[in-house]
Amino acid sequence: MGTLRNREYLSGNFGRLGQLWERWLRSRESWLILLLALLVIGTASMNARFLGPQNIKDLMLNVSLIALLAIGQSIPIIMRQIDLSVGSIVGITAFLSGLIFFGHPNTPSLVVFLVGTGVGLLLGAVNAGLIIWGRVPSLIATLGTLYIYRGADYAWVHGRQINAANVPSSFLALGNIGFLGVPLLMWIVILFLILIGTILRRLPMGRECYAIGSNPAAAILAGINLHRRVSIGFLFSGAIAGLTGVLWLARFGTVDATAGLGIEFQVVTAAVVGGVAITGGTGTVIGAALGALLLGVFNSALVVLRVPPFWQQAFQGTMLLVAISVDAYLAHRLAIRLRIKRSHV
Repeated sequence: MGTLRNREYLSGNFGRLGQLWERWLRSRESWLILLLALLVIGTASMNARFLGPQNIKDLMLNVSLIALLAIGQSIPIIMRQIDLSVGSIVGITAFLSGLIFFGHPNTPSLVVFLVGTGVGLLLGAVNAGLIIWGRVPSLIATLGTLYIYRGADYAWVHGRQINAANVPSSFLALGNIGFLGVPLLMWIVILFLILIGTILRRLPMGRECYAIGSNPAAAILAGINLHRRVSIGFLFSGAIAGLTGVLWLARFGTVDATAGLGIEFQVVTAAVVGGVAITGGTGTVIGAALGALLLGVFNSALVVLRVPPFWQQAFQGTMLLVAISVDAYLAHRLAIRLRIKRSHV
């Protein structure tokens, strides 16, 4: 009797292990981790300096801003939307933050963070208004505001520049200090990973976002307020972009009209490579952050190996196309399996 129980216990454990292994193989995050490990090992074998403490710290600092924006970008993409204006919002709020310190050096850092985040929230609300009430597709609306916000930024800055000398040293320290060997900027990313990941996976609002991305018409029939959820998604994206603009100033110290220029394409690439399907309905913020880390590690590897910068852009474009192709293939396979199940029923 005892032997039979032991066999049942072992078979049950092996069955659970098999399920966990199968789930791991199906996860985009697991393959990203594997690819990251291979990339790090391969680069370190060719140049030992790649795993140097300073290089790792610089990598985390550079990745943190892209990862934070990718987390915010994930919410609209999950709902079949996209926000291309984040780079311009970063530029506006970064210069605004520096200008506050320039005119009022004793301003508390918390006030600057609140102002920058609030401006990002306001600009995100403009995007939401164009999409919801103006009925403009998000791709067109945010592409337009990308240029409008950037043009307004150029006109406002008018050749001026904020230097590190104009910013309090205590604020600049936020972009470089760390805790337990991890930069503060990366801890902020981890905090937002936990916060937004919990919202998307555990709360009804998050599940409604996935439902909208999977089938908007069915979500409306189920009683989900699509307009409200999409608006909240763009408010989140704008607020996170505004916060990132403030952190941009803390990270680099020097800000002009080109701050954040073109960063939106890196952000979208990071999110899509991380498994946030451009067709909506699938993806996690952890995957988006891992996508940003993968791009950052590859770019850093190219610099260490002295590869021309052109290949960084070529790699990002290739990864974006591969990720979209994989998502389309998986969606096609899933549709075939669903049709087969329905035919059997």
